[in-house]
Amino acid sequence: MQSNTGQDSAASLLRPTGVQPIPLASALGRIGLAGSGIRADLPLVSGITLDSRSVQHGDVYAALQGGTRHGADFAAAAVRSGAVAILTDEAGAELYAQAPAAAGSDVPVVVVPDPRRAVGPLAGVIFGTTDRDGAAPALFGVTGTNGKTTTTYFLDALLEALGRSTGLIGTIEIRAGREAIPSALTTPESPQVHSLLALMHERGIDAASMEVSSHALEFGRVDGVRFEVAGFTNLTQDHLDLHGTMEDYFAAKATLFTPERCRRAVVLVDDPWGRRLAAAAEVPVLRLRTEPADEGDDVADWTVADVEPSGLGHSFALVGVSGERLVLRCGLPGGFNVSNAALATIMVLASGVRLDELQHALDRHDPFTTEVPGRMQLVGEEPASIVDFAHNPDALERTLASVRRPGGRVISVFGATGQRDESKRAVMGAVGARLSDILIVTDDDPHDEDDAVIRRAVRQGAEAAVQEEELACEVLEIFPRGAAIDRAVARATPADTVIVAGRGHEVWQEVRGVDVPLDDRVELRAALTRYGFSVLSAPRIES
Repeated sequence: MQSNTGQDSAASLLRPTGVQPIPLASALGRIGLAGSGIRADLPLVSGITLDSRSVQHGDVYAALQGGTRHGADFAAAAVRSGAVAILTDEAGAELYAQAPAAAGSDVPVVVVPDPRRAVGPLAGVIFGTTDRDGAAPALFGVTGTNGKTTTTYFLDALLEALGRSTGLIGTIEIRAGREAIPSALTTPESPQVHSLLALMHERGIDAASMEVSSHALEFGRVDGVRFEVAGFTNLTQDHLDLHGTMEDYFAAKATLFTPERCRRAVVLVDDPWGRRLAAAAEVPVLRLRTEPADEGDDVADWTVADVEPSGLGHSFALVGVSGERLVLRCGLPGGFNVSNAALATIMVLASGVRLDELQHALDRHDPFTTEVPGRMQLVGEEPASIVDFAHNPDALERTLASVRRPGGRVISVFGATGQRDESKRAVMGAVGARLSDILIVTDDDPHDEDDAVIRRAVRQGAEAAVQEEELACEVLEIFPRGAAIDRAVARATPADTVIVAGRGHEVWQEVRGVDVPLDDRVELRAALTRYGFSVLSAPRIES
């Protein structure tokens, strides 16, 4: 199916070169579709894609029903580009049969009841990534509402410190070795995932970290993938526009913690959702606690202890239930980054790395000082000027609570995303009012929604909290976003903290179908310079 993002086309450049063609009938048989009227004379295939524009010769083109069009509408174009077979449903087969190009074509059309659920397993067979001993690195998958990106970057840094050759698949970038491409989805579509894993294996990469969103699980983007270790951060209100309820959101996340998808798991049990997941998971679980336990809570296998400030971050220990101990340091601000670093550490430990080897890597390389683009990213120090991706109530609360400095004020800038869960807008406004001295409500990505309506909902939530709770916060509404960031810096003193939240690493703002260039880090650096404050160097373009 075609896409507006170009993500499939970009990812198609990262194809492995050594794929051995396999008879399609054999591949279908390996995923349980033998005996379903599949012809034995189906062609040899060497790839699979959902995007007609990224088809290469020898590919299966998977024609799926999309939001507005059926992928079968583009099947003829896929065949012209070299597709040797079409995988689709009954509706897709009928559409293709009506196309003039189908007349006289000898390209077989394979019809299955649910082609989306067949695509991932089929991609795994074609690219040889289905089995851990096949063409795939050891995989570390992280799910949860907040902390996925930072934890995968921490995993990547720690695995590299241990001498592993690493890859990364996530929100900010997809990286095979040192080659990176921007990522438009938290998790790419399943053919891309399997193609990337095969490419990583081909380049000698032996460990990879991947963000696994609820969308990826719901839409089959990690079907056919089995993780060495899966990790869970937390669950808070988000994505209810997709899932409807928190129970359904939790159920989607929980599907990662099954024998079909992972071998073992590490679960943060700081919240009730984590405790439920640890109890229900169908694989061996290590329970990790990073916050004080409530009375009656189960004992965790590993616990964070002795947390102390260390620069902008913290030093801390991880203590095992039998007295084992690891000493760590996290250079990123925020107590939640202690949790992210602890999760990454125990996930690597769960993969079979020895305790002494892990401690040596932590001591020698200090992996958790790595910069994560747009995640508590420090742009200036006086005032402390930070860009963060926090875009839901829980993440915003954690972020704002972590940045206040003695004697200084917190000046926050954020909005809410259009065409997403509307119920969190007023809640985010209230959170901002409670934890900021000055709150500037502005635009995030309005998409096709009226930006003024979104701002009003956030501002009203903030003003209601100020009135009902007698808060001292000053609430302003300023737009566009660049002007809001400018005003925040104009109001700041060197002792204050300016936090720009919601968009993080993103460099485009979508307004009524138009992508407007906007990078919070660039705007914040420019404002700091304009008002005579120093900025930290920007060592690389992060996205």
